[in-house]
Amino acid sequence: MADVAQVEREIPLNLYRHGAPLIVRVLANRRLTPLDCANEVHHVTVQFPDGAFPFLEGQSAGMAPPGLNARGRAHVPRLYSIACDRDGEAGLANTLSLCVKRVVFKTESGNEAHGLASNMLCDAQPGDELPMTGPAGREFVLPDEPTANYLLIATGTGVAPFRGFAERRAKWPQEGRGKMWLFFGVQTHGDALYGDEWQAFAQDPDFRVTYAFSREEQTADGRRMYVQDRMREAGEELLAFVRGGNTHVYICGIKGMEVGIEEAFGALAQAAGVSWPELRQELRLAGRWHLEVY
Repeated sequence: MADVAQVEREIPLNLYRHGAPLIVRVLANRRLTPLDCANEVHHVTVQFPDGAFPFLEGQSAGMAPPGLNARGRAHVPRLYSIACDRDGEAGLANTLSLCVKRVVFKTESGNEAHGLASNMLCDAQPGDELPMTGPAGREFVLPDEPTANYLLIATGTGVAPFRGFAERRAKWPQEGRGKMWLFFGVQTHGDALYGDEWQAFAQDPDFRVTYAFSREEQTADGRRMYVQDRMREAGEELLAFVRGGNTHVYICGIKGMEVGIEEAFGALAQAAGVSWPELRQELRLAGRWHLEVY
């Protein structure tokens, strides 16, 4: 196993802050979800000066919406997971991509309101200049352990960092390379972000994707199908994967998703006569349990 402390010392952190951001230029903006999908998600690529923003898979970039808040102060940057590997979007140096869902909600008075940062990014046009902070985060970074196995569990745009993980893995030597298994929960097939790319990665038999479509599928007892239900279905195979001794577990998505995932792991462990709290603690102490919710 890699020396976790050494890896952490090499992680670039907070090179740009709120008061002194890096100005980046929008290179491309494409919608990921179809027009008839209730959720609007965009893949936004930005470009920056040579070597100005080194980052690793699993880190985030901050984007501050324009204008001032109710207190007359500049808005605090919103963090978005970087959705490509360290070599940049499609291998283009000095770029990175973000996966952004347009946030639209109702206020207490019933009026429609828009998330400032998400709408700024979803509406961004090539050539626009935006302030960016970061890179942020060290706990969710992908270690350079080609022989390790990786269990990735995501809901919605929480899949963004895992695109970077898969891209990085594809560049590791194939001989001796570990396995990667993605559990991806979304509402509908239209919400299955980067579907063509997962299919391409899955041409490698050691890369696997398991979907859960909550609005289109049901469990055997008639409930909506969530990612934790697919985990339960995987049963002994999934538990063996986690207990393999060299598996990292990454969980990313909306806050609260971890509750159902913990319950699923607990049920699988109990069925096998294993203590899930002890196993989870073992993973944490080994630096192989990674959680990021928002």
